[in-house]
Amino acid sequence: MTDASAPVTAEPEEDVFEQKAVRLAKRERLLAERADAAGGAYPVAVPVTDTIPALRERYASLESGEETGVTASVAGRIVFSRNTGKLCFASLQSGDGSRIQAMVSLAEVGDESLQAWKELVDLGDHVSVTGQVISSRRGELSIMVTDWTIAAKALLPLPNMYSELSEESRVRSRFLDLIVRDEARATVIARAKANASLRTTFANHDFVEVETPMLQVQHGGAAARPFVTHANAFDADLFLRIAPELFLKRAVVGGIDRVFEINRNFRNEGADSTHSPEFAMLEAYQAYSDYNGIADLTQELIQNAAVAVAGTTEVTWADGTVYDLGGEWDRISMYDSLSAAAGRAITPQTTFDELQAFAADVGVEVPEKIATHGKLVEELWEHFVKGDLVRPTFVMDFPLDTSPLVREHRTIPGVVEKWDLYVRGFELATGYSELVDPVIQRERFVEQAKLAARGDDEAMRVDEEFLRALEHGMPPTGGMGMGIDRLMMAITGLGIRETILFPLVK
Repeated sequence: MTDASAPVTAEPEEDVFEQKAVRLAKRERLLAERADAAGGAYPVAVPVTDTIPALRERYASLESGEETGVTASVAGRIVFSRNTGKLCFASLQSGDGSRIQAMVSLAEVGDESLQAWKELVDLGDHVSVTGQVISSRRGELSIMVTDWTIAAKALLPLPNMYSELSEESRVRSRFLDLIVRDEARATVIARAKANASLRTTFANHDFVEVETPMLQVQHGGAAARPFVTHANAFDADLFLRIAPELFLKRAVVGGIDRVFEINRNFRNEGADSTHSPEFAMLEAYQAYSDYNGIADLTQELIQNAAVAVAGTTEVTWADGTVYDLGGEWDRISMYDSLSAAAGRAITPQTTFDELQAFAADVGVEVPEKIATHGKLVEELWEHFVKGDLVRPTFVMDFPLDTSPLVREHRTIPGVVEKWDLYVRGFELATGYSELVDPVIQRERFVEQAKLAARGDDEAMRVDEEFLRALEHGMPPTGGMGMGIDRLMMAITGLGIRETILFPLVK
């Protein structure tokens, strides 16, 4: 029999194996002794009249030693247990982390039931307890148990509830992380609140939420390397979605003037503190708007989400840093800010050779097969400017040749009406005045195809179906895309693997 008097620590494999064997024996005993109860160690249902958080709220003002005269049945996972002869104590934890004490006494349950509790119940088990709601002499909200039953027998011990799991353990065994760490549950709840807030803000602006295909015959909508799979039914290779953009724009062509989607995207690229091969993305398109209007909307979406999660736009990160997402955010020009930081004028008219030589001088490397004017400008901007951005900042007006889906700037030759939003030093969102001229769009696709032929795995291909939709007329439109995982990073200060509930790991 295992000792249920203290939390189980992370133990050597042989100890875990031994404990599992002991718990399996208890499972067999439960099955044999409780054959009349459906499931034995895993009954199909157990008595539950109240939730633990509901009881805690209802009896928050109960005085030490006070009895309510109210009988309740609650269920939860045992995360602490102490046996003291004629009285056993256990802490039952609900899914939100709320706890209530169960007091199993000889006087209330009898010798046979008390002995069974001592012999059969372990840390990690789910149990249902029935009894009077009281406050213990120490003022702890409790159930004075008159009846109890195993709801689910745990065959493996819990990790130590008082020692922090390593980041690797938290990621690989998120179910344990959720059991033992309040912060893990809080992150899940925060993400749900943020998503609900995003949808509310869109609803207030009359947007329609839609769903677009994850399996596509042609990848597009972003510069990224796709995952490739094979559909047996069609005997054809398909691509996992890298972005929903080209389908959402089809919806705008069809007359859904304000449209958004919160979706899963897949990019067959590197993984680091801000990138994951599978991630959640928000994209939205608003007809008769532009990149300025969609920037205003993006700021509102993020600020509302911060308030929904933290109660304020001044969010506190995991490391204790207070970061202000409030107010009006700065908008700076990519070329102007680069010129100021580099100490020399860099414009859309600066030649490729000049940019290449300057990049070499300052140690910025761009592979020859993907090197263009725009790529060099963007890499130089990251080198000189990105690291100095503190407040949330819209970086405006990007090079034309790196933005094949964006409208040319209405007054500045050689750039497009695109912004990237930087928060916490990383790119959080991007927005465009969308390119809606099908003739120019075809030319841009052709140029992208040439880059693909040169070996650029992230370049787009000519998408004839999308071009056919544009040829039916798409109104002037502002569009934006934002990573939900990165939004949570901006609000919580966590890394991307912490904001994703079940991140991909090797």
